[in-house]
Amino acid sequence: MTRVLVVEDDPQLVRALKINLQARKFEVEEASDGGSALQLAAARKPDVIVLDLGLPDMDGIDVIKRVRDWSRVPILVLSARHTSEDKIRALDAGADDYVTKPFSMDELLARLRAAARRQEPTADSQADKVTLVTTDEFTVDLVAKKVHRGGRTVRLTPTEWHLLEILITHPGRLITQSRLLLEVWGPTYGENTNYLRVYMAQLRRKLEADPSHPRYLITEPGMGYRFEP
Repeated sequence: MTRVLVVEDDPQLVRALKINLQARKFEVEEASDGGSALQLAAARKPDVIVLDLGLPDMDGIDVIKRVRDWSRVPILVLSARHTSEDKIRALDAGADDYVTKPFSMDELLARLRAAARRQEPTADSQADKVTLVTTDEFTVDLVAKKVHRGGRTVRLTPTEWHLLEILITHPGRLITQSRLLLEVWGPTYGENTNYLRVYMAQLRRKLEADPSHPRYLITEPGMGYRFEP
């Protein structure tokens, strides 16, 4: 059973989320503030976190950053903040998805299921014979799920990791936009190519020497992306 930690200080919204999630066989934990959320995240090890940014004791961005210090658990932001700047701040801090209030419960549940799927190991990744990918800029350990650059560990969100893993396990091959969207975000995101642009830009900032002129993570305009070893 997938365990979801809902971090939200609106009791009515929490009640609605809990009813809908439990009806779909999710196990639900609740936290009404950032401090409780961090304690529960560490103690209960949820599979997905649904997080409001406007918490009474701390900003949700700070919760994301502190969780990312030790965990890759998918974080789905659920917030009334709707500006591009707010979304970029949350994604850069380590969030995997962003839903603005008011929202469709069906859409939220679809995104939640997609986030949970990204945590599940695939047969391809388990069977893949490549365990270490090394370039002049960075090293990717597919078994430990760690990336190193310049002697330091590079922190990736679960979505960033999933995207990178698909590309580097198919070196030199064009991976289409539709395939990446399907495998990383799920079947309801086939037209959301902007997601790919945002996350590829984040990966390049973290891994490329010159993100504006990438050497390894290459865009094939209108088609997809490829990893050039």
